[in-house]
Amino acid sequence: MIEYNVTGAFLVGLMGAAHCFGMCGGLVGAFSAQIPNGKTGNLLAHQLKYLLSYNLGRILSYTLAGALVGASAAGLGHLFELDTYLIVLRIFAGLMMIATGLYIAKIWVGIVQIERVGQWLWQYLKPIAQRLVPIQNPSQAVMAGFIWGWLPCGLVYSTLTWSVASGSASQGALIMLAFGLGTLPALLSAGVAAKRLAAWVQKRTVRLLSGLLLIAFGGQTLYIALAQLN
Repeated sequence: MIEYNVTGAFLVGLMGAAHCFGMCGGLVGAFSAQIPNGKTGNLLAHQLKYLLSYNLGRILSYTLAGALVGASAAGLGHLFELDTYLIVLRIFAGLMMIATGLYIAKIWVGIVQIERVGQWLWQYLKPIAQRLVPIQNPSQAVMAGFIWGWLPCGLVYSTLTWSVASGSASQGALIMLAFGLGTLPALLSAGVAAKRLAAWVQKRTVRLLSGLLLIAFGGQTLYIALAQLN
């Protein structure tokens, strides 16, 4: 089942580009505008170094979150010795996967409501992130990206449920790493490339097929979990 989750997580990151543009596109644009000018060398390479550093920090935050929730689930399972513990979590993860597929396909968008869950944490992290701007060096960009990675996001939270259901720190981290890598094309894009990517992922056929694929992954997860429960 882990293979399905990793593939699905990457697909959510890739096809959630429209949501990424809305949530983080403005931040990345503002960050790009504040990149210090390079004294020598290629300007594009200089900007790319900072953007990659920022996104490295962001993906590291996703990976750490996946490892933490996966390890927590495993620890609780051993602590309480509940045979059905992870199975129930997998049922929940399957349902969240289906809900995410419905969002990607633009059939139902209720999943974004869970972004409210992270607002309490973000109110403490936001001032720290703001103090890191303007960015002066790549190391600072990694730190800024790591903090901005905790910005409340329904797609992140949905994918985290799969990390919980994995019941493993390593598998939970792998799932969120795949999600983060999927978001890279959207958040590294600029200008014409960004517009073309946004137009492509907004095509109804592309969104529908991607959403149906995620729903199929969710159905597969549910089927396996229910079979184990029985």
